[in-house]
Amino acid sequence: MKRELTVDDLVVAGIALAVGLLAAVLLRMLMRWLGRHADRTRWSGDDVIVDALRTVVPWSAFTAGAAAAAAALPLTRTVGHNVNQTLTVLLIAVTTLTTARVVSTLVRTVTQSRSAVAGSATIFVNIIRVVIVALGFLVVLQTLGVSIAPMLTALGVGGLAVALALQDTLANLFAGIHILASKTVQPGDYIRLSSGEEGYVEDINWRQTTVRALSNNLVVIPNGELAKSNMTNFMRPEQQLTILVQVGVAYDSDLEHVERVTIEVVAEVMTEITGAVPDHEPLVRFHTFGDSRIGFTVILGVGEFSDQFRIKHEFIKRLHRRYRAEGIRIPAPTRTVALQQGAVVIPQQRGAEVEPGEMTSARLD
Repeated sequence: MKRELTVDDLVVAGIALAVGLLAAVLLRMLMRWLGRHADRTRWSGDDVIVDALRTVVPWSAFTAGAAAAAAALPLTRTVGHNVNQTLTVLLIAVTTLTTARVVSTLVRTVTQSRSAVAGSATIFVNIIRVVIVALGFLVVLQTLGVSIAPMLTALGVGGLAVALALQDTLANLFAGIHILASKTVQPGDYIRLSSGEEGYVEDINWRQTTVRALSNNLVVIPNGELAKSNMTNFMRPEQQLTILVQVGVAYDSDLEHVERVTIEVVAEVMTEITGAVPDHEPLVRFHTFGDSRIGFTVILGVGEFSDQFRIKHEFIKRLHRRYRAEGIRIPAPTRTVALQQGAVVIPQQRGAEVEPGEMTSARLD
């Protein structure tokens, strides 16, 4: 010490430290007040900014008070240097962590507000957070006088060995980045893989994609496997889709009447059932002279993939009830049975379908 420690030094240091603490408390209260006002605005960016200032500003005030208190004391050069370094490292750490949280929150807010970007995908948020923390750690080392050049060189050499040892993990990481960057799959999309898995995409992280099936079970798919699979995305390029329902009527039916009645039922379902597309144009297309019926396809519009089950359910019930009221028959499949000695033979055309439970031939004992 350059001189003896006196009571005045302790008083001045205590006052400086107390002022720093009081300023930190007052600034914290001010940030809370600003936060309440920011919650009332439509712009979400002010909430993120106030949240960042709520942490950084009080800690800065406390650090400044501690630095002033240290300057008021007759410390040696070594002790003073160590105290300043400690306070600087503390401030850098608080700033780094706050910056990582704020930037990740901003990224998450932007992605959730734009349908063309990964909505709740955590892979981008995690990468940004790790990069910012790593940069803050390097700044702390540089502040402490530790040379980071040899460390960067060692990381470059060791990175090759790590890359070889973690080939699958890195493949999944870059596959996830590719999937999100190409915008072929986003959280919230309903997908179906060629291997049979299907459901709503819950999240895409650095290693895997989580899909929630309609049974509410989670299916975990490695990003590499997802990138290599043939996939159908039922939400792209638009969420609305059309579904086909196959119907058949008897040969003696008036097809003009059948078409008119069916279109009326379709229009009724489209306007009354939740999840349907009210402005969808009802379409009926006759296509087949079957064995016992004339087959046609009814095209329905649905808002999104899971709505089709409810819409099909209601359409079939209402169409069946309306056909019965209009006297339109939906015939059951029939077969002509020819009796021969020793066997019952059911002749049928090649390629004709056999209904479940039917027999094509049987021995007569």
